[in-house]
Amino acid sequence: MSVKRNAALGRIALLEAIRSEGKAWDVIAPRYGVTNPDPPWKTSLIAMCECLSVSGTLPTLDRRRTEDELAAAVYSEVPAPERQLLALVHTLLSRGLVVEGDLASRMRTVRSRLEAV
Repeated sequence: MSVKRNAALGRIALLEAIRSEGKAWDVIAPRYGVTNPDPPWKTSLIAMCECLSVSGTLPTLDRRRTEDELAAAVYSEVPAPERQLLALVHTLLSRGLVVEGDLASRMRTVRSRLEAV
């Protein structure tokens, strides 16, 4: 599946849908009685960024520069941990390292597992 973008802003349809869902950690954590300010996936995000950097796939400075650009242009209203996650996925999709259709399929699988609990 091709990456669908608004050429002017570099928006990606799948990430726009995620961004607009209103599922920021600071909003959903209280619903489940969680008081930890960090989302449970933040450690995995940091580890993934480190692995991408060490492997040379996405050097830290490149990732941070791109993250800053995307934060300003596309994800400015998204809270910090979610913004970093969306910027990373945006970068991986844009570089062809992840396929949008595959990601969407995997997300549906994970969502159905979570909703079954």
